[in-house]
Amino acid sequence: MPVPVPRQRDTPAAESGQAVLPGAHLARPQATPPHPAGTGTASPTASLPAPAAPQSLTLLVIDDDPAGGLTVPEILDSDGHRIRLRTARNLTEAARLLTPDVHCVLLDLSMPHGPGGSEAAGDQLDVLREVLRIAPRHAVLVLTAEADAERAAEAVRVGATDFLFRDELDGRLLSRAVRYAVERKRADIAQYKLAESRLRAQENSRLERGLLPTPLLEGSDLRFAARYHAGRSRALLGGDFYDTVRTPDGTVHAMIGDVCGHGPDEAALGVELRIAWRALTLAGLCGDELLATLQQVLEVERPCEEIFATLCTVDISPDGRSAGLCLAGHPAPLISRPGRPARLLPYESSGPALGLLPKARWPRRQVELGGTWSLMLYTDGLIEGRIGEGRERLGQDGMVEMINRHLDQGLRGERLLEAAVTEARRLNGGELTDDVAVVLLDRAGTRSRPRP
Repeated sequence: MPVPVPRQRDTPAAESGQAVLPGAHLARPQATPPHPAGTGTASPTASLPAPAAPQSLTLLVIDDDPAGGLTVPEILDSDGHRIRLRTARNLTEAARLLTPDVHCVLLDLSMPHGPGGSEAAGDQLDVLREVLRIAPRHAVLVLTAEADAERAAEAVRVGATDFLFRDELDGRLLSRAVRYAVERKRADIAQYKLAESRLRAQENSRLERGLLPTPLLEGSDLRFAARYHAGRSRALLGGDFYDTVRTPDGTVHAMIGDVCGHGPDEAALGVELRIAWRALTLAGLCGDELLATLQQVLEVERPCEEIFATLCTVDISPDGRSAGLCLAGHPAPLISRPGRPARLLPYESSGPALGLLPKARWPRRQVELGGTWSLMLYTDGLIEGRIGEGRERLGQDGMVEMINRHLDQGLRGERLLEAAVTEARRLNGGELTDDVAVVLLDRAGTRSRPRP
């Protein structure tokens, strides 16, 4: 009769070239080389590792009587490498031996031990449930007698990967079962992670969509349109932000801004600045006073002192014929009127970006709009895309020319913005890498204005 190899009690992974289970006799195995020096222990919930050649799979056998009758022979994986064996007599020892390099667990369901490793008998599936608890990311095979087929099926319903009958067990069957169980567990984990990733993406999309602004223009005759594209892959929200509200006096306030960078921290800061702008605007702040307060918000909320934000604000008078313009390091808006080419509003008096100078000032410039006009606010993501394969950028002049061309084609509102963003992508030779936000406000002078 083969004699089991003694286990190393002073090492974290007692490993031998054989495992002994009650019920049959098979060939004596060859000894398995010990772990390399420095192998440490890890949490039982560590991710199931993928074996790298020439590393073999490792099987942990849990049985209360390793000196019984069945000796598991040398078994090989699909690459012909020996599957290493470890044995544990109870669940306490199994938890200690369940290191990250263990790929599969083989549990004898005839064990009388309770979940805590005590000698008290109980539901024979309690041991399995405890194994599944301490090894949730490992493949688990159960071993039982052929007469206990119903209990074996119940074990699979509880969570075991598969079952084996003790009377039919041989090296070839066990080798195939271990490989199948490991690959099936990997597939289950991958499927779970994929489903979890999809749910998280859906939740993020709903969250980001809810953070995009809803214009408050009730009572105004201005038409609003916007386009937004985040530079981050698979994101709906970036560092750009915009908003439009109408205050009780009939003034329409519009804003667009850009936090430097386009990661999740910048996106969160952009949302904070937008919400702060709306609250301050509805509270009656405007121009320099509003921007100075926003800078205080930025200085408190930004993750580091290098972060700054550009901003453009306009406040359109109740009659819609004039507006106040403030620029904080931001590109000037573009205005178009019937019968005239679109052009940029004056921007000589712009102030610095928010967060650069502690005591900066932002002069408010009064501009005449006229009776019928379209005002386009945008971020630099629209104008910094490349033109062709060289280093030349679209720039503000190129954008103005592009918008005039689309206006000549009769495009207005949503169609105008969609055409502008689409052409900027085409000229760039692909997706724009920076965040892009564009806001368009239109006023038709023939309409009668409602009362504030």
